Amino acid sequence: MVNKFFLYARKSTDTEEKQVLSIDAQLSELRAFASKENLPVAGEFTESMTAKTPGRPIFNQILDRIERGEAQGILSWHPDRLARNSVDGGRIIYLLDCGQLKSLKFGSFWFENTPQGKFMLNLAFGQSKLYSDNLSDNVKRAIREKLRRGEWPGWAPTGYLNDRNVRKVVIDPQKGPLVRRLFETYASGRSSMQQLRILAYEWGLTTRQNSLLAKSMIETMLRNPFYYGHMRINGELYEGIHAPLISKETFDQVQAVLKHRGRPHTQKKHYYPFVGLATCHSCGCSITAERQKGHVYYRCTKKRDACSEPYVREESIAEQARAAIEAVALPDDIYEKIKSALANERADSTQPVASLSEQLSKIQIKLQRLLDAHLEGVLERPEYLAKKEELLTRKLELEERIGQLKQTATGWLESAGNFLSAAHQAGKLAASGDLESQRDFLKKLGSNVRLSRKTLLISHPLPWSILAKSREKNVWLPGTDSNRGPAG
Repeated sequence: MVNKFFLYARKSTDTEEKQVLSIDAQLSELRAFASKENLPVAGEFTESMTAKTPGRPIFNQILDRIERGEAQGILSWHPDRLARNSVDGGRIIYLLDCGQLKSLKFGSFWFENTPQGKFMLNLAFGQSKLYSDNLSDNVKRAIREKLRRGEWPGWAPTGYLNDRNVRKVVIDPQKGPLVRRLFETYASGRSSMQQLRILAYEWGLTTRQNSLLAKSMIETMLRNPFYYGHMRINGELYEGIHAPLISKETFDQVQAVLKHRGRPHTQKKHYYPFVGLATCHSCGCSITAERQKGHVYYRCTKKRDACSEPYVREESIAEQARAAIEAVALPDDIYEKIKSALANERADSTQPVASLSEQLSKIQIKLQRLLDAHLEGVLERPEYLAKKEELLTRKLELEERIGQLKQTATGWLESAGNFLSAAHQAGKLAASGDLESQRDFLKKLGSNVRLSRKTLLISHPLPWSILAKSREKNVWLPGTDSNRGPAG
């Protein structure tokens, strides 16, 4: 009886097998070999799948058909095309021992179905497995080295690109800003996950097929610490050297929305921008709004007792809000003078933090040595994680102490700079007509905002009260021209 052969060609997509002949090249070589040796081919099979682990469906189908007697031999390019793991290699040897598989033919390997031949085949399978195991160790070692340097070891997440020139992850100039916008939008708590999908699509943040992002994909992105500069690998957090897209503060705000709100509140059917701004001056209840005859009216909710406060139209509230914001707006020339003075003050402000910075550097060195010891097998994972957490905690304490020292010297300058910038933008905000932004500004501007007899009452805290009083007195700040009136 003439043995029939199944022709099998395999190509893996793994990096280590890029130099192996392509499937078409293998087929050409094997067909020529079968013709030369007069081997009857009962079927040709191809597969693009790694052989490092069991579970190749086409390969298993071939062996099942051989067990049923449909063929008695396999023709392949090399033993490593058949098996790179002990399970598949063992099954082939077992079929040879049982006589169900009578012959193996290879284009680049000699084999005879004899004890010596099966021994050599076993060695070939073992060598292929050793190559795969060594390669796996090499890959893991390369990944550990990347983590040691703070480099991302895989494909860049959405919003980043793998730059092959510098072999680093860089911000995608097109999708990066959109991902940042995605975080900032969700952090506000005004958009649900479904709304976020639609917004992302409108911005141009889509899948490779130019379709809407899945909710699960968006949630995965929102939970990924990579976007603020850290990397999570196998449950462990590493510091990355890539440029962050968002701040840690923004990331924490997003996590708070995900954790405490579950599904962020969707926008109401009717949106009233000044709801939540003020309380009733007479009874302390909150202020609500309703639409009547094409106009929006604000009124006391009267949840405690009867209240005599009258209704007030939204247009009146908006005009009072605009006037309140204009009252603290800084003209351009005053803004530039104060900004210059703050810049000079900042340049002269110094605080020694050399000792703490040196301790911080030592902690960083200890973290590096600890990682080296763990990766080299000197420390077990539980001991490593405990010590790492201790050092990271100490590092955070030092960073906070350094920040406090800097805050002591220049913190007031930061606050003053933020205040100055907000006051400078107040004029533009008042003229913008953006009621929502005006409401948010008034919340920052005043405390205990009340509505009394259709009038907004605002208690200005420092330093806003200085600007408000200077506007009332027709002067701006002590030391400025007292004859100068407010802009406009």
